[in-house]
Amino acid sequence: MIFTSGSTGRPKGVVVEHRSVVNLLAWADRRFEFGQLARVVASTSLNFDVSVFEIFSPLVAGGSIEVVRDLLSLADLGPEALAGSVVSGVPSAFSHLLAGSLGDARPSAVALAGEALAAHTVRDIQAAMPGARVANIYGPTEATVYTTYWHADAGTGVDITPPIGRPIDNVSTYVLDAGLCPVPVGVAGELYIAGDGLARG
Repeated sequence: MIFTSGSTGRPKGVVVEHRSVVNLLAWADRRFEFGQLARVVASTSLNFDVSVFEIFSPLVAGGSIEVVRDLLSLADLGPEALAGSVVSGVPSAFSHLLAGSLGDARPSAVALAGEALAAHTVRDIQAAMPGARVANIYGPTEATVYTTYWHADAGTGVDITPPIGRPIDNVSTYVLDAGLCPVPVGVAGELYIAGDGLARG
C-alpha cells in the first residue's frame, strides 16, 4: 500500500499490485541507457510512490542506491554526490539545487516528476550539467508511480513546454470528453489511464 500525496485532500491508501511494480521496473531497465541505473540517488520519503522507482530500479539493473535525507540535502554533499547517478525530484527543488553548489555535478540522468516542468528548467539543467539526460515523467500513485515519459538528451534544445510524453510499456493513455469519447488533437479533455500500471481500486 502506498499513500497518495494528499494534493487533492486527505492522502488515500492505494493498493498497488506486484505485477504493476514489476512492469515499472522492467520499463525502467529498458528505458534508461546502459549504466544509468548503476547508481540512483534515493531522496524521496518511503511514504511517497517515487521511492519505489528510486529503491528498486537500480537493484533490477544490478546497480546501487545512495540514500540521502532529501533532495535539498544534496547541496551539503557537493557535486561529487551526483557523479554518474540518476537523481529524481520535483522541478522546483531541483532549480533550488542549481542555484547552490551543484553547478559542477555530473549525473547521468535527471528524472523530474510531481510538478509541471518548464522549458527554462530543462535548459538550466542542461547548461549546469552537460551530458545529463533530462526526463519529464508523469504518473499518479494510482498508476504505480510513472505513467508517461519524455526526455531531452544532452545538447537537445528545448524551446517549448516539455510534454508529459508517451505511455510507459504496457500502459495506455486516452484523452476523453465527458461522454468518454476520444477528443481530437488540440481539444481539451481528461486523461484516462489503462494497463498494467493500474492499482486496485
